[in-house]
Amino acid sequence: MIICFLHLPQFLTMVSHKEFETAGKAPGLQIWRIENMDLKPVPKNLYGNFYTGDAYLLLYTTSAPSYYIHMWMGNECSQDESGAAAIFATQLDDFLGGGPVQFREVQNNESLTFLGYFKSGIKYKQGGVASGFHHVLTNDVNVKRLLHIKGRRAIRATEVELSWSSFNKGDCFIVDLGKDIYQWCGSDCNRFERLKASQLAIDIRDNERNGRAKLIMVEDGAEPDALTKVIGPKSSIAPATPDNEEVETSNKKKAALYMISDASGSMKTSAVAQTSPFKQEMLSLDECYILDNGVDKNVFVWKGPNANTSERKAAMKAAEQFIKEKNYSSKTQIQVLPAGGETTLFKQFFSNWKDKDQTTGPTKAYTIGKIAHVEQIPFDASSLHNNKTMAAQHNMVDDGSGKVQIWRVEGGERVPVDPSTYGRFFGGDCYLILYSYKQGSREQHIIYTWQGLKSTQDELAASAFLTVQLDDSMGGAPVQVRVTQGQEPPHLMSLFKGKPMIIHSGGTSRKDGQTKTGSMRLFHIRQSSSRATRAVEVEPSASGLNTNDVFVLKSSDCVFVWKGAGASDEEMVAAKFVVSVLGGKSTDVAEGKEPAGFWSALGGKKEYQTSPTLRNMVKPPRLFGCSNKTGRLMVEEVPGDFTQSDLATDDVMLLDTWDQIFLWIGKEANDVEKTESPKIAKDYVDSDPSGRRGLPITTIKQGAEPPTFTGWFQAWDQHMWDTDPLEKIRARF
Repeated sequence: MIICFLHLPQFLTMVSHKEFETAGKAPGLQIWRIENMDLKPVPKNLYGNFYTGDAYLLLYTTSAPSYYIHMWMGNECSQDESGAAAIFATQLDDFLGGGPVQFREVQNNESLTFLGYFKSGIKYKQGGVASGFHHVLTNDVNVKRLLHIKGRRAIRATEVELSWSSFNKGDCFIVDLGKDIYQWCGSDCNRFERLKASQLAIDIRDNERNGRAKLIMVEDGAEPDALTKVIGPKSSIAPATPDNEEVETSNKKKAALYMISDASGSMKTSAVAQTSPFKQEMLSLDECYILDNGVDKNVFVWKGPNANTSERKAAMKAAEQFIKEKNYSSKTQIQVLPAGGETTLFKQFFSNWKDKDQTTGPTKAYTIGKIAHVEQIPFDASSLHNNKTMAAQHNMVDDGSGKVQIWRVEGGERVPVDPSTYGRFFGGDCYLILYSYKQGSREQHIIYTWQGLKSTQDELAASAFLTVQLDDSMGGAPVQVRVTQGQEPPHLMSLFKGKPMIIHSGGTSRKDGQTKTGSMRLFHIRQSSSRATRAVEVEPSASGLNTNDVFVLKSSDCVFVWKGAGASDEEMVAAKFVVSVLGGKSTDVAEGKEPAGFWSALGGKKEYQTSPTLRNMVKPPRLFGCSNKTGRLMVEEVPGDFTQSDLATDDVMLLDTWDQIFLWIGKEANDVEKTESPKIAKDYVDSDPSGRRGLPITTIKQGAEPPTFTGWFQAWDQHMWDTDPLEKIRARF
């Protein structure tokens, strides 16, 4: 395959590079450094080391396969090297058929995708090719360097001058002397940071020294002679410095959307939408677009599959030019995305993003790789307890057959609800639902706090207070789930012994509080992913119908059950139950065969949702840490595939599984983190760029995690925290 570039030095207008012969052949990571305008592979056990004077090309291949290409530029790398990296990235993209996602990475501002490849951390080394530094495998005993470790989620180790003036009390440092590697911990450095620094020290020993170095832990003030011999007599150590990284607490991300055209031969951009959220329909398959989130240092280019070749090839260049024109920071990240390879970060700006069953176009199946593809697991209640992943995806701790008690909030008190009406909820009320079930030999509890959209401010406040009171009376063991009307999780829907959950838009379950019969009412019935059904009262208008569901329409003189073409039999059974509650004899109506009386009862025929839903879209979960260790509360996303050990026991963590949010409270989290994090969770949802609102927020305490939470983590170990994680990692020293 000949890949030609015009106006480029002769050495780069070459046939596809010999290094590409192995590119993408097997899943995993491949790294090359730009040396004298050529590609040189970096030895595998030095992956994660980057010279700040160089540029690199990385390729990550998933088993699908799908591809992620990253070009990384050090702060001191030359214009020529970064230019060569860009050209090789374009050639590699071409070689792999134009399907890869491309990223431009800048030192200290890397994407989460990139950071996720190096879970134990990234090491920045001084120097580069030009100054004669090479990636060589050595058991080099003559090393002398000092690494400054920063970060709690994304770990970065930067080489600094080997002198006491480089140290500070708030961080960990690694003094690497070849045979001996010292981890020095500042007196104000916290446990989780020590843990992460230890992982990095172990990584240097095991990978760079082939396990042949000795690790030594050193506390501030207890430095051994061997250390002062190398660095000199200890002078006073600087106090802790606050991280100047601005990390926004909300994920309020404003963006604009532009179309790129090269009709005139020179790239032009024209505005499509000035502010997010966008609609997916705005992206035409025949064009390329720039999504501008420059305020947050992100610019995306989306390549339509039918856009002309020159536009697609120049995508990265167009983004770089765009950043210059807008005067954005040179550290702005760029992602170039083919249709079907969109990243979570990109999709979050669209209110209605649907992945077409992971295929693009009528013929070409395109599997999205590791970052974006989550295996969909069909629901099967019988295997809930042993299939944690399914329990988590469907939010089911069990099949709902445990014990249910329900109270209504009335006059600041809990008033028991008549068990014969369990399952009926009124928008003018707030309810507490206590669910008890057995897990092994232990009894477990969940308190659902259901808040009606028409309940008063006093009732909302009382429902929160009564939940805490009930939780306290049970020794603080229950899991608490706050649910806003209309956002009920599947497990709550399944508590009513096979009957649908019925939600009346207003009124109350108190005596004579129901809506007067005789008024026009429409109920929308839909089955959840866990097969439980819910009937929700909606505005009685034909525009609210949906081809995928069943509706019950009750007027003063008749009851219709309307069945959409895509509706299930279980939804029809639930509809019959709703009719029995509302009273009256019903007439079945099939979509497309409606009698005139049906439309006139609804106030006339109107357009409604007729496209089949893509129900089983599983969005990849995301994990964030909420920490005020730096003096103010910050929220940071955990890079890569997160694991249980990413849960920092001295923080509050936020897990976003798209249709619900979990707040996990570590045992050593401080009071500010505990009290402020529910507010952060709410801000996080309210400012979501895709427009999600009112999601259930579940609060969980370390050590009492239900399977709906643990199932999002591969191989959850309930004994992980029985021994101190710091002690455990010290044992590996």
